[in-house]
Amino acid sequence: MLPTFRDGAEEALAVAAVAARARLDGVFAFDHLWPMGQPQRPALAPFPVLAAIATRWPSLWVGPLVARVGLYGNDELIERFRTLETMAPGRVIAAVGTGDHLSQGEEVAYGLDDRPAADRRAMLVEVIAALAPRMTVWCGAGSPRTNELARNLGAEINLWAAAPEAVAEAASLGPVNWAGPLDDASAATLSALRDAGATWAIASSPSGIEALREWRTSH
Repeated sequence: MLPTFRDGAEEALAVAAVAARARLDGVFAFDHLWPMGQPQRPALAPFPVLAAIATRWPSLWVGPLVARVGLYGNDELIERFRTLETMAPGRVIAAVGTGDHLSQGEEVAYGLDDRPAADRRAMLVEVIAALAPRMTVWCGAGSPRTNELARNLGAEINLWAAAPEAVAEAASLGPVNWAGPLDDASAATLSALRDAGATWAIASSPSGIEALREWRTSH
């Protein structure tokens, strides 16, 4: 995950350079209007940052984690992903989600519609159906109904800070990936996630880059 809760993109670009040198697979950016629970802090829009990185480091996959349908109209969100894909053909992960109560305050503060969950799921289905034929699509894990809809459309489920046991349970139903903090036992955690069936592991802090590099080198 890139450090995008900043006033400028310099640090995010520097982290991307380190990730590319470490031969990691990709970098991701949060899609929030402020850091969770900290409305006084800044947040960079993810798509411009990812576009800048995609054109500089052609080895890296890029994607938001995750783009929430409530922040955009569907046509706009779909077009943002398609535009990013022209800059990084074959290297975009269209990670999308419905949002939840933890991010609801952002929509309210900016005067966005507080849509019911059923409406947001319908928006999610439309976005996934439009993007899945063209690029890899992930869906932020939500209710069982949301996860089922996503899988039926060919999207992979993204779990946040889930235990390996939860990853294994989700993987029994279809492809799943993991994102979250890596602690001092990162090597053991990464191995457990691999064995549980996770296709990706995304460190939520740039401090995890070295641990990811070392694990990849030894495995």
